[in-house]
Amino acid sequence: MTKNVLVVGGAGYIGSHTCLLLAERGYMPVVYDNLSNGHAEFVQWGPLEQGDIRDRTRLDEVFARYRPDAVLHFAALIEVGESVKDPVAFYENNVVGTLTLLSAAMAAGVQAFVFSSTCATYGLPDQVPMDESHKQAPINPYGRTKLIVEQALKDFSAYKGLRSVMLRYFNAAGADFEGRIGEWHTPETHAIPLAIEAALGRRQSFKIFGNDYDTRDGTCVRDYIHVLDLADAHVRAVDYLLAGGQTLELNLGTGTGTTVQELVDAIAAVTGRAFPVEQADRRPGDSTSLVADNEKARQVLGWQPVHDLESIVRSAWQWHSRTNH
Repeated sequence: MTKNVLVVGGAGYIGSHTCLLLAERGYMPVVYDNLSNGHAEFVQWGPLEQGDIRDRTRLDEVFARYRPDAVLHFAALIEVGESVKDPVAFYENNVVGTLTLLSAAMAAGVQAFVFSSTCATYGLPDQVPMDESHKQAPINPYGRTKLIVEQALKDFSAYKGLRSVMLRYFNAAGADFEGRIGEWHTPETHAIPLAIEAALGRRQSFKIFGNDYDTRDGTCVRDYIHVLDLADAHVRAVDYLLAGGQTLELNLGTGTGTTVQELVDAIAAVTGRAFPVEQADRRPGDSTSLVADNEKARQVLGWQPVHDLESIVRSAWQWHSRTNH
C-alpha cells in the first residue's frame, strides 16, 4: 500500500521538488501549505490541503484524513534580512507554528519527522568545511528560530519517541530539468535567480555585496547545491526513519565552495550573456565562507550530490527564461 507523506510547505521551492521525487519513488505526497510563499500550480503529484501550521484544528483534520506515515516540514520564513526587521513573525511561524505542527503530528501517532534546517544555525564558521559537530551560535533571528526547533526535536525524540532527521541546508539552487517547477520567490533574494534576471534584462544589474573578503577573489564563498540533490536527501531521510533510523542532524551541501564572482562568470558562460555587475558594500552578518562537510549524509543515507554548478545554472536558466516569475 502506498505510504502517505505529509509535505508541509510542499507548494514551495524545495518542497515541490521533493514531492516530485517522493511520487517517483512510490510515496503519495500530501501537500499542506497556506500558499503565502508557495504556488498551487507547483502541487502536481498529490492532493493540496490549504492551511496554516499555526491552525491546530485544521492540522488535526488533515492528519485524520490522510494518516501520514511521515511528515516533511518545509514551511518556514527564510529571509535573513526580514528576520532582523520582523523577528516576531519569524518566531510566530518558525517556532510557534512548528511546535503546533509537532504536537498535531505526535497526537496522530506520527513517529518520523524530517525538518528543513539550515547552516545558519552554525553562525560564523570556526573552520571550513563545517561538519555537524560545529558549534551552533546563530547570528540572526532566522538561524535562532531553526536552532530552537532542532533543540525541541531532540527533546521530543528523547522523551516522546518522535524520531527526526534535521537537514541543515547550504545554498539551494537550480530547478527541475523538465521545467515543470523551479525557483519562484517574491521578492527574489537568492543570488542565482537575481543574476539570471540581470542576464535576461529583467533587472538593471546584479549586486555583489563586498569584494574585500579573505577569499580567492575577494567575494564571499558559498556552497550551492542543486534542489533535486536536496530533494533526494529528503526522500532518503524518510526511508531511513521508516526503517527505524534514529534522530540525527545532517549537512546538505556539495562540499565545494564557489565565490560570488565565480558564480557570475558561470552564469555568463552558460547563458552566453554578459550582464552588468555592481559592487556594493558588505551586508551585515554575511559570512566569508560557508561550505559543508557532507560526509555524514553519505554514510547515513548513502547520499551524494550528483549535479555540479553548471547543471545548477543550466536548469535555473531554462526555468527562468521560459517563465516570467
